[in-house]
Amino acid sequence: MSELRRGWVALGVLAVMVLGGCAASRPLLPVAEPTEANLVEEVRISRQWTGLAISKSGRMFVNFPRWTDHPWWATEEDFFPSVGEVLDHGKLRPFPEENWNRWDQSKNPGRHFVCVQSVYIDNDDNLWILDAANPLFAGVVSGGAKLVKVNLKSETIDQIFRFDATVAPADSYLNDVRIDTEKQVAYLTDSGAGALIVLDLKTGKSRRLLDDHPSTHSEGATLIIEGKKWLRPDGSKPQVHADGIALDANGGYLYYQALTSRSLYRIATSWLLDEGLSEQELGAKVESLGRIGAADGLLFGRDGRLYLTSLEKNAIRAYTPGADVVTVAQGPELAWPDSLALGPDGSIYVTTSEIHRMPHPQDPYKIFRLETKD
Repeated sequence: MSELRRGWVALGVLAVMVLGGCAASRPLLPVAEPTEANLVEEVRISRQWTGLAISKSGRMFVNFPRWTDHPWWATEEDFFPSVGEVLDHGKLRPFPEENWNRWDQSKNPGRHFVCVQSVYIDNDDNLWILDAANPLFAGVVSGGAKLVKVNLKSETIDQIFRFDATVAPADSYLNDVRIDTEKQVAYLTDSGAGALIVLDLKTGKSRRLLDDHPSTHSEGATLIIEGKKWLRPDGSKPQVHADGIALDANGGYLYYQALTSRSLYRIATSWLLDEGLSEQELGAKVESLGRIGAADGLLFGRDGRLYLTSLEKNAIRAYTPGADVVTVAQGPELAWPDSLALGPDGSIYVTTSEIHRMPHPQDPYKIFRLETKD
């Protein structure tokens, strides 16, 4: 692990990012805005998660990226899964089975989870697991980058879609995924190098798109979270590219945003699927929706609104295309609201990952449900 550790420290990336600025005994939070929903804590845990997915029957799945070389992901005594199903009282069951969750450098990265960043449930109730295969942000492990489809009825892996270096280069970090079950297409973001990836689920062919376009890249924004600048240990600003992604209800538009930016973009999926367009022509089809605010997770709710996790406001906000952004829920509990998921009844759930507080989180990592106020 020493080589990976050196690479991690040299890069100074997310896993050790801390807040710069003046010290304060208590973090400064944004002034609370009127909200539509209360935050109800559902689960808490001691390990840092990012992704969240909830099946049509209410089964809850989470993932834990390998961002540090803490031995919990390497030793028998402290074994902890990369992907887990949340059981009663916050207990975890390695999913879909234990062996897939036991990767180390001696094992085949194509048959084990290396560094899982997100999980997603599609309209057919399949679980999709996105493995960026970039542990400690030290570079993509050759043969490890993949998208795994799990049949929840049989709890077996139906398909594995692998990404070579032309789609997931060494400095990439595959971040999030959305599935169009009708068109049989997967859309992914790359927050490491900046791009969108379109995967044809029928043929397995992947295309890396808009990797030179401003919409998929950081704006160089300095995020202010809990009253402090989010900076690397050396004082430089993190540059995190295309991150959150959302597909509207009819699959007509893909919405996305870089993490260190405040601008939201969308593009018609018909253009993304048109292989006859040049990169320049495709770039001209991207629509800027304005400066919405820094966001991580994006998700369309059943009400047709686009929900966004607001990092600088400790909040969940909702955007109606062509209208204003409103605050749905807000509070100090939302310490880096990360991934959003829909419950069977349409309720919104969110994870907190405390990335801005690393490597010393102040609270357990939590999952909240948004409960509409009476």
